[in-house]
Amino acid sequence: MKFTKMHGAGNDYIYIDANREKINNPSLLSKKLSDRHFGIGSDGLVLIHPSSMADFRMQMFNSDGSEAEMCGNAIRCVAKYVYDKKMTLKKNIAIETLSGIKDIELTFDQNGEVTGAMVDMGKPILTPKLIPVDMDGENIINRHLDVDGKTYNVTCLSMGNPHCVLYFDEIHNLNLEVLGPKFENHSVFPKKVNTGFVKVIDKNNIELRVFERGAGETLACGTGACAAAVSSYLNGYTNKQVNVMLKGGQLKINYDKTVIMTGNAVTVFEGEI
Repeated sequence: MKFTKMHGAGNDYIYIDANREKINNPSLLSKKLSDRHFGIGSDGLVLIHPSSMADFRMQMFNSDGSEAEMCGNAIRCVAKYVYDKKMTLKKNIAIETLSGIKDIELTFDQNGEVTGAMVDMGKPILTPKLIPVDMDGENIINRHLDVDGKTYNVTCLSMGNPHCVLYFDEIHNLNLEVLGPKFENHSVFPKKVNTGFVKVIDKNNIELRVFERGAGETLACGTGACAAAVSSYLNGYTNKQVNVMLKGGQLKINYDKTVIMTGNAVTVFEGEI
């Protein structure tokens, strides 16, 4: 089976053209291939399918085998993949996901090589039952949440998948291996949750660490960066346009009528397994 290893801001996945390769159990395959000691090593597996309603369809699985609705870093890489492989000549590509169709505009260097993409991530969902979060009220902005005997102020929203955002004066000393699962598996999140730990630098810049459901801490999370940017604006910490600095790189988020994310897309290597 031929594969391509790619990353967006360090968020790395294994990409496979599902039209050419027959995959019977993608969940199990993701667990095996994602293992960083006994497999290729990645945050998960992304399958690229034909689509009846868009140019392509993206199906993605976390490293634990669970299927995810959407990944902002992965979808940029899908757009680069299909263009580089000459599966399309379009520079504006519509990709179907479990959280709807996303429009991607490729970015190029002076040599015509794809360097990244700008993605319209759609509108954030703030209604608790649609996120979903089992809490009352019209929204969850700066609300108390008790986690393992400690009270945190959280903001919750969905960017196609559920996110919980928290703020700290310092985030690099946090033990996410311990803290992350407590939020991910909290009873108020019926579909679990991605948790963003944010340090606000100024009105235009934030730092972010993300503990992703089904994957643990990753070097970057596209939807997590969008959720953190929207949350920071709603809480009055930042402007609508913000640079999100993650362990694996930087993403630019612009929150106006919809959320626009701009970031890189990099092919690491190709191989056969």
